[in-house]
Amino acid sequence: MATVQDLLGVALAGLLAGLVILLLFEGVMSLVRASEFGGASGWIAIVLPVWLFTEEYRAAGYGAYRVVVAALAGGFGVAVGMTLAGLAAPVFPPLVSGAVGALGLTVVYCLVWFYGLRWLSHRAG
Repeated sequence: MATVQDLLGVALAGLLAGLVILLLFEGVMSLVRASEFGGASGWIAIVLPVWLFTEEYRAAGYGAYRVVVAALAGGFGVAVGMTLAGLAAPVFPPLVSGAVGALGLTVVYCLVWFYGLRWLSHRAG
């Protein structure tokens, strides 16, 4: 991805697509009375952004800097996502609180990955 806006746009579009699919699935499951609407975890929607992040990692080429940046982006992303999901959990069902956490993880991962990768790769040589 050439710009951080490109990366964020594609990642958020993937997250939105995952949420739409999850909402459709939840709707069908509640219509057939197999489960209550909103009971599934919203974290499931992060499948497409994780796929994007994996492809970005592969495209970054070789070097220890990509491992360091991926670990930092993943750590900070999970920390922010879990914090947001934990704050939303007492008020909202798992579908919403998980989606909030997935959104936080996606945004933080994109920012740390994009800027961290460029900063470390320029410093490395």
